[in-house]
Amino acid sequence: KSVIMIFLEGGPSHIDMWDLKPGAPKEIRGPFHPISTNVPGTRIGNILPRCARVADKFTILRSHSHRDNGHQTGRHWCLTGHKPSFGDGQANSTPFNELYPSIGSMISRELGHGGDVPPYICVPEPMGPGGPGFYGARYAPFVIETDPVQPDFQVRDLNLATGTSRRRFDLRRRLLAGVEKLAEGQRGRGRAASMSTYYQKALELVTSPSARRAFDMDSEDPGLRERYGLTSLGQCCLLGRRLVEAGCRFVGISHGSWDTHVDNFTSHEKALVPHADAALSTLLTDLDDRGLLDETLVIMWGEMGRTPRINANAGRDHWSQCQSVILAGGGIRRGEVIGATDSKA
Repeated sequence: KSVIMIFLEGGPSHIDMWDLKPGAPKEIRGPFHPISTNVPGTRIGNILPRCARVADKFTILRSHSHRDNGHQTGRHWCLTGHKPSFGDGQANSTPFNELYPSIGSMISRELGHGGDVPPYICVPEPMGPGGPGFYGARYAPFVIETDPVQPDFQVRDLNLATGTSRRRFDLRRRLLAGVEKLAEGQRGRGRAASMSTYYQKALELVTSPSARRAFDMDSEDPGLRERYGLTSLGQCCLLGRRLVEAGCRFVGISHGSWDTHVDNFTSHEKALVPHADAALSTLLTDLDDRGLLDETLVIMWGEMGRTPRINANAGRDHWSQCQSVILAGGGIRRGEVIGATDSKA
């Protein structure tokens, strides 16, 4: 019924997280070692201890591949299913990220609303080429451009403008409806049609108590918030669970800084993977405990993996030829490993 997609922008290192090669030469294998999981025979990186304890809830796809090593173009391929292009190739042609609808927009269009929240939501920022493309503004994501890890987190569009009473708001709404009625019989085009769509989306949010409850992070158990991690990724995942409970069809979560050309191992071990380990393991457990995992597909991936060979800066470079994708829920068989790489990942 719903999807939560965690997109690790920049490209997480598959060979250091999900597909270690301890027998490879040192210039390939890196400093991490594989550890056992709660699925016999499945081993993952020692920097993912919490995911190792819930490996029976997810499946590892180790053989995802495409042929574009660019960040934005690679994201476009992953998020739309279309190889990037620039229209007719001319300088003034439509850029690729405006042509094709993203998977979130496709799902929004096919399934429609499941509750009072928008069917497609991105947090804490727009998700690269994650727009509606030729579908138009009606299927654009509702973007929460504030981070739920902040103590004063609020969704701007849920609040009336400062100094505006409910009565004045209702008067404005009727005035807007009257103005739009003047144009009945004339098909809205371009920006006018888009603005009408945005007004309607905002109105639905402002007038919905259940939508306001879905975004109320303060109502969550503090202990559960800590288990998710008091980080941007952790709190975005918790908000994602609240949103699918409220009927959202597709939640797109962006998490950056995975482009580790320099000092890949310190970045993964200290700054990046601990956040992902806590957020993903807790999200899957939380959804499962609430009976939501079977109807919610969870995906964690990026636009590419990292080069098996370590570079001169102790980093790994772009490697669209392979990455590992984590899939859980939504009917996915649990505890599986699908696909394989060679001895050098």
